[in-house]
Amino acid sequence: MNSTSTITATSPIARNQDSEPTLQLNNVTLQYPDGENGHITALEEVNLQAAAGTVTSLVGPSGSGKSSLLAVAATLVKPTHGEVLVDGVDITTLRDAERTALRRDKIGIIFQQPNLLPSLTAVEQLLIAEHLRGNKPRKAKPRAMEMLDVVGLAGSESRRPHQLSGGQRQRVNIARALMGDPSVLLVDEPTAALDHERSGSIVRLLCQITRDFGVATIMVTHDTEFVPLTDAVATMRDGALSESRLIAA
Repeated sequence: MNSTSTITATSPIARNQDSEPTLQLNNVTLQYPDGENGHITALEEVNLQAAAGTVTSLVGPSGSGKSSLLAVAATLVKPTHGEVLVDGVDITTLRDAERTALRRDKIGIIFQQPNLLPSLTAVEQLLIAEHLRGNKPRKAKPRAMEMLDVVGLAGSESRRPHQLSGGQRQRVNIARALMGDPSVLLVDEPTAALDHERSGSIVRLLCQITRDFGVATIMVTHDTEFVPLTDAVATMRDGALSESRLIAA
């Protein structure tokens, strides 16, 4: 099953409206060895584009390839064939150290579980991420405070994870991903552990951040109720895009 259709969501708030889409997957195939001569195909000729200032929902049943696509887009896994372009740079041509640097500087990843360190406050969660980037926490603190304000946690910077609700912990997760001023946000099931009200709040926040910061966001989600809030939807099945369409305003 091949996927040759390409979807591009557009936005008037794009960083550069005359530029190429921020994220492009062109004919991406990902295969894993299976036995001596065989292989398993996780992705097959996938074409997907995401423009700055837009959110694309990625849906499909378990095992359809959503996580594999996210891993390839995040530069965590190199595809067997095809191109993956971030801000026009084909990551498949880069050395390991160069891919790591691009991921650090260009890509924000929001995991399903926030994975916050229990001993650190909300602001320290962001500062430790900057420390790992090689930035001094003292210089990073103003931006950390700003990002917590952006996600609605002003005044909660001194709280530790056990003092935060599930939705607030996910907001810290989002703020942490924004610290590096990424071009691309890759979001994996951000509402999986949240109730209906908090789920809607998180998806609306992600949509607002995407437009305000001009990032290109791909959001894997099982919760199709909130897909209409996004700009486009791509449906995966058996490692390929079975359908992709823009969502009417």
